[in-house]
Amino acid sequence: MKKVFARFANDESGATAIEYGLIAGLIAVAIIGAAQTLGGEINTAFGKISTALKGSGGTGGTQ
Repeated sequence: MKKVFARFANDESGATAIEYGLIAGLIAVAIIGAAQTLGGEINTAFGKISTALKGSGGTGGTQ
């Protein structure tokens, strides 16, 4: 019984998986935060491009 407990105490494979999970979670939070921060600016930029293309009489590549 003592050997089983010692082997369980020395097993770090679960800890490694948890660490990778935490890192993945933090990366996901950072990506979501960046997307929300930049989302409005990107939407505005695409709106300006769309307006400029409509105003120039652009037909989307077909003539």
